[in-house]
Amino acid sequence: MKRYAMTIGLKPDCIAEYKRIHAEVWPTVLATLSKHNIKNYSIFLQEPENRLFGVYEYHGTDHEADQAGIAADPETQRWWTITDPMQVPRENRAAGERWAMLEEVFHLD
Repeated sequence: MKRYAMTIGLKPDCIAEYKRIHAEVWPTVLATLSKHNIKNYSIFLQEPENRLFGVYEYHGTDHEADQAGIAADPETQRWWTITDPMQVPRENRAAGERWAMLEEVFHLD
């Protein structure tokens, strides 16, 4: 198992809607994440900076292939057409990233 963490901005006028839709994530999107070995996935919001912080555990053996599988799912693509316009990608993200990936520097079980 490996933990991944990432960050992205959130438009101030979208906070309430972003919280609302994430209180009722579509079961098909959740099933796709599970199918592709994603567990213990959380998204946190920091205000007033309007920064989202996501963290999840990956329990598979090919993260890149599982990420591609998630991205290929039609329902997940439809979900992203709703969530992506609410987000503000970080300037310091790597090429090809929407969310900027973070380096783990400490962990305690």
